[in-house]
Formats: sequence, C-alpha cells, structure tokens
Amino acid sequence: MLIRPRLTDYHGIHAAQVDLDFAIPFLDEDIPLYLDPFMLWRSPSQQDQSLHTSLINAFNHLGLLASQGREAEAIETLVIASECDEVGLGTSLTRKGKRIGAEKAKEIVALFKTIPHYQQHGFRHFEEIQFFVEGISKDRISDISCNFLKSFLIDFTIDQCERHNIPTQSCTVEHVYDYRANKFVRESGVTLPVNPENNEPIILVPKRWMRFAPWINYDEYFEKHCPQDEVSHNPEELTRVKVLSYNRHNYGAVEQYIQAKERSFEDCENDPLFSQIPVTSAKRVFAQIKKLPTGKTGGADIKYENLVGRLLPSLLYPKLDFAQEQARTDDGVSIRDLIFYNTRSTPLLQELMDDYGSRQITFEMKNVAAVERTHIDQINRYLTDDLGKFGVLVTRNPLKKAEMTRTVNLWAGQRKSVIALTDADLEQMVEVFESKQRDPIDIVNKKYVEFRRACP
Repeated sequence: MLIRPRLTDYHGIHAAQVDLDFAIPFLDEDIPLYLDPFMLWRSPSQQDQSLHTSLINAFNHLGLLASQGREAEAIETLVIASECDEVGLGTSLTRKGKRIGAEKAKEIVALFKTIPHYQQHGFRHFEEIQFFVEGISKDRISDISCNFLKSFLIDFTIDQCERHNIPTQSCTVEHVYDYRANKFVRESGVTLPVNPENNEPIILVPKRWMRFAPWINYDEYFEKHCPQDEVSHNPEELTRVKVLSYNRHNYGAVEQYIQAKERSFEDCENDPLFSQIPVTSAKRVFAQIKKLPTGKTGGADIKYENLVGRLLPSLLYPKLDFAQEQARTDDGVSIRDLIFYNTRSTPLLQELMDDYGSRQITFEMKNVAAVERTHIDQINRYLTDDLGKFGVLVTRNPLKKAEMTRTVNLWAGQRKSVIALTDADLEQMVEVFESKQRDPIDIVNKKYVEFRRACP
C-alpha cells in the first residue's frame, strides 16, 4: 500500500512535482496549500487578470442581489461557494470540508451595506472580508475562489490530463458557476480524473496560484498596519473582535494596507509544495550530524533522525519528491523512515521501478556505531511488493563484512536490494549540492552500483 498516495503515483505516471503545472493532489488528504486570488491579480498573464476580474465580479454580484432585496439568494450562493472538495486544498485529512453557515454568509453579505466603500464600489480584492468577519481564513478565501473559477479549472484539468495521460471518466460536477446566469449550476458529462477511493471527481489547480497564506492576510495586517492604539489603549484587551469592529467603522486603515500590498506586488510569489534548504543550512545540518555520538545517549538517535530528515529531502529534490516521515514499531523498536515518491526521472530510479517495483523508496535511519543483522532484518521485512524491494539504510559507518554479506544474500535469494549511506556519503552529497556540478542522487547511484558489483 502506498504511503500518502498521489493521483499520478496511483496511475503509474512518473512525473516530478517540479515538472508539472499543477499541484499533484493526494488521494486521501488535502494539499497543504491554498489558491490565493492575489496571484491572479498580480500575474502578467492577461488570462489570469481576466479570471481575477470574473472572480471579483461574481463576488460583487452578491452585493447587487442584496441591494435588490434578494439577500436570501446571495446568502445561498455564498454558502455554496464556501467549500470546494474537488480541489482538495487545505489541511483536511479526508478531502472533505464543511461549508459556512447561513448566519456567517449573512454577515459577509451585509458588508455591502454596512461599509460605504463596498456599497459604492464593491470589492477590489474580496480577501478583505477577513478584516471584518470572524472565522474567515485562508481556506475560505481559497475555496470561494476555486468555486467561482471552477469552470476554468475544469478546462485546465482536462488539458493537463490529456497532456500527461492521466485517466479520466465522465462525471457530474456540482456547483459550477455560470457567469451568464450568475448562479451555480450542475454540469454533466465532464471528463475528469476521479478518486479511486470514492469515485468522486478531482479538479487540478495551477501551482502558480498557490501560497501557504494569502498575500492579503489578517495576521500581517494586525501586526504591521493596524493602528492598535486607536483600537484599544489597553494592549491586553486588543481582541480580534475589537479589531474587526474597528475596521468596519474605519475602512481607511484597511484601504491603506491593501494599497501597500498592491504596491509591493512584485514580491508576491507562489509557494512551492517543497522548498530546499539553502546550501549554508545543508552544511550546518551535516556539521551537527558529524558531532553527534552514536547510540541513544542524550537523545542522540532522535536528533540524528531529525537532522537527516531535514537534510535528505533537500539533497534528493527534485529527483525524488518527499512523501513523508513516519515512525513504525518493529519488535518493540521504534524505527524512523523517510518515504519518497519515485519519479523515475533518472536511469537509476527507472531501474529501481523496473527491477524492484519501487513506486516509493524507503530510507531508514539508524544512529548506531555498527549496523547489525537485526537492522538488516528489520528493513527486509518492510520491503514488500506494495512499497518495492529497494531500501536505503542511512547510518554512520560502512557495513561490516557479515552485514554486507547479509544484504548480498537478500539480493541473491529474494531479489531485494539494501544499500547503506554513511556519514561520508552524506558529506559527499552536501559537497555536490553546494558545487551544483553533479546531482546528490549520483552518490546513491554510486552506492547501488557498488552493491550490485558485489552480488553474484
């Protein structure tokens, strides 16, 4: 069974995240990123700018409805827009979210009446609602954006699936916003990928629009722009509720913040799903590893696992996408693994898939002076048909002759491959990471070639 399975891995599509235009969705949990509508506003692409205009027009139409005495219709539309399960963005562990209630939607729609600026001009960036209404955060901003842009996202998904041969099937998609009718409609016969767990449609999102937090956000406003002394002369009483109330009666403070964010738009960039640590940090982390004693004294084993867990995902990116760090228990012993998706983007990685069925690759960390037979047996039991039969022991020193023979016998008898990365190997990986003349995964390749030469 795959660890933290993604859509592409499930269908055997070997593409690294860095090479794709969309964020690869997980099948059983959300992607921890959010669509930031400001990314469309600041984009040099005329298409993105037009989509932002359409998004804002759709949101401002809620104010028009309210002004026409159709407040109930506006509230219903906003409730529908507040959750978009098909895109799977956020922090849910089930890809299922919860919509806002009618009362919260009513509070948002009321902004078109209670704040003169919005009554006259509407919103320029609807993310501003988080400065006036409690309980509106980045996930709501993202979901509302996705729902109003769903028609485009469907077309984008179909195009990406055709490009990368991602299987699709005919689906019915609920709540697609019709800009001519200004309401959500159901679309049938849409060819989209589906989640094999529940057959529900999956919609892809351009990664160029994604951030961990929106460019316009409450926390930054509160910290750097909110005139806190005017809100409350007693800092201990400066609650979020008071700030929101102040904003509703003093729109100018919010407007100044928005103008400052617009002026600095060039600094607004999308956030990647994974960011490598800088070279200086990699060297610092390895220096800490070298200083650690072997064994468990003073929590050295936990420190080793944490440091290697920071270092390897950066050294191996983008050839290997990091899946997750996980702990397991084997014979009462806690074992820490690093799990990577096999992108099959190099001859080595393709060979690991072809010869060992390694759709994912396990790196097991052992802070011991010498690897023993029990350690080999532990990783051996973990190398199954589901995960693949290639694994890496990350340890301090080279394997002793008896343990090396044990790994060779595993290959000869079960066609399983276990190689070891030592402190010396990690040091070499950091060196090539710094020089950029070679790829750190070349050291993994070298160790595998040496291992195969030792096999019969």
